[in-house]
Amino acid sequence: MALNAVPVLHEIRHALHRLDETGESTVIDLSAIPFAPGDRQQLLEVLGNGEVEASIDAMGRTRINETGFPGVWLVQYQDTSGGEIATHIEITRCPSLLITPEPDVAESAALLAARLRS
Repeated sequence: MALNAVPVLHEIRHALHRLDETGESTVIDLSAIPFAPGDRQQLLEVLGNGEVEASIDAMGRTRINETGFPGVWLVQYQDTSGGEIATHIEITRCPSLLITPEPDVAESAALLAARLRS
């Protein structure tokens, strides 16, 4: 297996144990790891693909994919021209970008109430 893929996989395994035992989420910035040629691709192949994917279009596209391991998510941030800004692996129950901010919930309730009145 590729040189830097194995330590990252061990880090993911430890993070999954923390998530299970304490609920603590972990983010691994793949963009900050000096992968040798083929390392990153091999890491992603080992993680595989899961059942859930989402994309967000806000100042560039962000793609979120569940890996073949529940609780392990690949989050790819792109600029407006499609170039990579960063790639993270989030070990969490739900990626942070998919959680609705509390102020947005209140605003949404007020907006729906206003539409129902009209």
